[in-house]
Amino acid sequence: MLSVVRVHLPSEIPIVGCELTPYVLLRRPDKTISTDDVPETAPLDGHFLRYKWYRVQSDKKVAVCSIHPSEQATLQCLGCVKAKIPLSKSYHCTTKCFSDAWQHHRVLHDRAASALNENGNEEEEVFGRFNSTGSGTINSSLSASASSASLTNGSATNLYPAAITQRSGETWFEVGRSKTYTPTADDVGHVLKFECVVVDAETKMPLGPVNTILTSRVIPAPSPIPRKQIRVDGVGHLDVDARMTTSGTFTVLSYNILSEAYASSDLYNYCPSWALSWPYRRQNLLREIVGYRADIICLQEVQSDHYDEFFSPELDKHGYYGLYKRKTNEVYSSNTNTIDGCATFFRRDRFSHVKKYEVEFNKAAQSLTEATIPTTQKKSALNRLVKDNVALIVVLEAKVNNQPFDNPGKRQLLCVANTHVNVPQDLKDVKLWQVHTLLKGLEKIAASADIPMLVCGDFNSVPGSAPHALLAMGKVDPSHPDLAVDPLNILRPHSKLVHQLPLVSAYSSFARTVSLGYDQHKRRLDGGTNEPLFTNVTRDFIGTLDYIFYTADSLVVESLLELLDEESLRKDTALPSPEWSSDHIALLAEFRCCKNKSRR
Repeated sequence: MLSVVRVHLPSEIPIVGCELTPYVLLRRPDKTISTDDVPETAPLDGHFLRYKWYRVQSDKKVAVCSIHPSEQATLQCLGCVKAKIPLSKSYHCTTKCFSDAWQHHRVLHDRAASALNENGNEEEEVFGRFNSTGSGTINSSLSASASSASLTNGSATNLYPAAITQRSGETWFEVGRSKTYTPTADDVGHVLKFECVVVDAETKMPLGPVNTILTSRVIPAPSPIPRKQIRVDGVGHLDVDARMTTSGTFTVLSYNILSEAYASSDLYNYCPSWALSWPYRRQNLLREIVGYRADIICLQEVQSDHYDEFFSPELDKHGYYGLYKRKTNEVYSSNTNTIDGCATFFRRDRFSHVKKYEVEFNKAAQSLTEATIPTTQKKSALNRLVKDNVALIVVLEAKVNNQPFDNPGKRQLLCVANTHVNVPQDLKDVKLWQVHTLLKGLEKIAASADIPMLVCGDFNSVPGSAPHALLAMGKVDPSHPDLAVDPLNILRPHSKLVHQLPLVSAYSSFARTVSLGYDQHKRRLDGGTNEPLFTNVTRDFIGTLDYIFYTADSLVVESLLELLDEESLRKDTALPSPEWSSDHIALLAEFRCCKNKSRR
């Protein structure tokens, strides 16, 4: 007979919007152990599993800390109440918690006061971009899915008894009848109860004991302060191409989302385990990514199974079409599903797919080794050069009113490169060689078509490094210290380390802006390179590794997603955190096409 051996939840704390999937270990009639579900629609030997979820409501009201959502609140900021800031942000667990968070917390007060003075109502802030009219809009795309979350928790009608039972001041409300359950806002502060029992398929009567789990109290999904899209003045001085004026501007997002395979508790032991778990992070990442409402999305460290099972179908619901390139697996020997890669998505109503190029640096390494490395050194050379990295290059065509241009002579094409140069810091020659290889491939595309280009990704290279110099300046100074590391002589002669693409870093536009009011954004830039002070923040490293480069003869920056500062991240906070689910921060730029000048 079918029986339940063990039931437990992989996540210790339930969070609003994050699906709970209990681990149910079964002993099948043939005595084998399995975790496969046995639903009523496919009974096994005349038996199936019945599931129920309850919300356990107590007469006692419970508020949770806005900083440490797993802790119960003991005090409330009255300033938030007076300023009509959402009550969830006003609670703190201890006086020390409130004191430590004050520098960040007072920003809420300042923004509320500023919004009231300037607008007479609450300021409309969003995670993402300005819409086509240029005005700020509230992201409503996820509120609809959140409000309908309960519809996925069991039956289509969702009609459950008002109350199941009561004991010692508690009332149990049935909220779900499927194996999985997604907590809603109504569950915040309450314990959830999961029941699993074997049922006779004919009589529909339970057999054997009911297996139960009680969760911790449900907490709201932590919400970081929204990042504004900042208009860039003083740089849009190029002639606007009439071909794009009808379709307006477009936005591009680049984001290393931190693969589950790399998000180990040993490496990120400062992040709460529930916030580091993939079920939580994937929902938080999706909420953030969709909130930006970018027209083009370039993601790095996307596992192949996560692309197929989550990101591709979820972003498809929001109007995106995706393309994916998995890393080659010469180095990896474990489950191929955990190998990550680069994923590029674009809005189907804004662009259509024209062509895709895949760059495998392993193949380039093999060709280089065969052509230039002596036979006795080929094996050691390949061991140094083969790092499984890839680049995904996509050529898109802009649409007008969801339709391609009627006149082929007016086609507006766009080339988008997405890469992750994941090379150890001591292999400076390999890192520079991979970037140079990518740029040479892009040059070939540029030679065959007059096409604007974007180069996005995590280059694992800080501003001022040789790879950054090659990207931003088109060449590397022969005296650059990074060139001293070249045991295979793959960088010689140094005069070959050049390219003709007029690439400029999008975020350096802040430094070139002369308008008033941009000082706070300039303070978040490195004075020597005009790049962000950081895009990657962990306990062991703070610096910039991610970039969006564009061809300045054919594109102009219109606006940028504001950079984070220490105040936004809160004191003592490294990434990932409950608010931000990657150790990188997202970069987003809004562009407009302009008439091409001559290539440099």
